[in-house]
Formats: sequence, structure tokens, C-alpha cells
Amino acid sequence: MRGRIAAMVGLCVGLLLLAGAAGAASPRGREPPACRGRIAGEDRIEAVAARGELVLASGRRARLDGVRWPDDPAAAEAARAWLAGQAGRLLATREAPEPDRWGRVILDAAVSEGEPVDLAGGLVAAGLVPVDAGEGDSLCRPGLLALEAAARRGGLGLWAASPPVPTEEVARLAAMVGRFAIVEGRVRNVGERERRTYLNFAPFGTEGVTVTVSKRTWRNMLERGFSSPALRGRRVRARGIVELWRGPTLDIGAAEMIEMLDEEQAPRR
Repeated sequence: MRGRIAAMVGLCVGLLLLAGAAGAASPRGREPPACRGRIAGEDRIEAVAARGELVLASGRRARLDGVRWPDDPAAAEAARAWLAGQAGRLLATREAPEPDRWGRVILDAAVSEGEPVDLAGGLVAAGLVPVDAGEGDSLCRPGLLALEAAARRGGLGLWAASPPVPTEEVARLAAMVGRFAIVEGRVRNVGERERRTYLNFAPFGTEGVTVTVSKRTWRNMLERGFSSPALRGRRVRARGIVELWRGPTLDIGAAEMIEMLDEEQAPRR
């Protein structure tokens, strides 16, 4: 009886941890519409498959929301080993109502036995994985960005060898076509078009990095204060898959995948 009560208490603590992590860093504490309707549950990790896919005791396959599995084999193995260390322990989960296109459950999960452990948050805080909204149009765990920033400042995990790439390093980024990249640089100009907005990081007429933003995402960015005048001349950090179109291009699907850097680097008074 006591064991069952302890398990229920742990489950509640785990769910509260996930609920707080989801909303704490959202604008005004609210989750984006695309992130609502998550279903609370419980499960256990049975195994960790390729690319961080979780094989659950319920027989389902799942992936953690808000993180990107590393491309580097050594970094990927370190992340897999960390997750595998949580296998067999009871998890509190918050699951998206619909699976991804591969039929996997999209979830947040926290170990609810003993000391609660937020799986996505733990991976990010240790510098084992970067934050990424993936194919979603919102990052449902915006608080993960702060955890990543702390790990990056500390040079933890993959950040020791793979810091963000300066946008001036065009050739280096061109060699990363098809791979996930985080870039930092100053926006030279912004071109708003009917279907897309283009953030250019090189003077007009010269080859450089471009970030493209869909109409829907640009509308979300405008609501967050990322207008053309606000972005022009500002240093930003952007993340996405590198494509090649008149130079290296990153297509941004979620507004949270672009961060202004001037404020975070300004000296405190």
C-alpha cells in the first residue's frame, strides 16, 4: 500500500515538473496552441533505439519533444547512454494527442521514482543534445533554451567541440548541407515577400547565409516583437537544417528557433 502511494506521489510530482517546465518560459506562462491538449500518463523505458527513439514498456515507440539527436556518433552514444541509464524506472509523461509521421508518440517525460528527472531537460542541461522544434511550428518547451544556453556557456558535452557557427564562415556551412546547424551572426537586411521572409547575413549582392521564414512563422515572430526594423542590424542565433540556395540557407519552422543575442550579451547594471 505504501509503495503504491509513493508511486502515485512520484507520478504527481513528475507531472507537475513537466507542466511547470512547459509553461514557465512561454510568453505570459501560456503554451502555444499547437502544444495544448497533452495527455498525462505513465510508462517505462525498455530500450533506447537508434537516433534516441524510446522503446516503451507499453510496446509503443516514442521520441522526446523539443530536442535534436546529435549527428556526431560519439555525441549520440553519450546521449543514448544517459537515456539508457533511466531504463526501467517509472515515468510520468505528457503526450501529444497525435503521433508523428512515423507513428511515434511525441512526449515529455520525467522519472517519477525517487528524485524526479526531466529527460529532455537533463539531456539539454548536460550538453548532450541541442534544442530543436523539429517539424513543429512551435517549441513546446521554450525553457529548454535557457538550459542549453547554460550548458553552452559551460562548454559542456557537444558544446566543447561544436559551438554555434558564425555566419561569416560560409564555406563551412555550405559543407554542412543536410545537417542541423546553429548559427550566429548579424542580420544585414530583411526581405518580406508574400510567402516567405528572408533574413540575409551578408551585404546585398555577396554570397552569404540566409534564413528563410514561412508566412505563418513570420506572423508568430511579429507577435513576439521580431519585426523587420527590430531584426535589421541585430545579432541573432538561428537553428535548422542547412540547405543550399544561392548560398547556405536555413529554413525556420518555429518562431523560437531564432533568438536575439544583443540583450543576453549586454552588460548588466
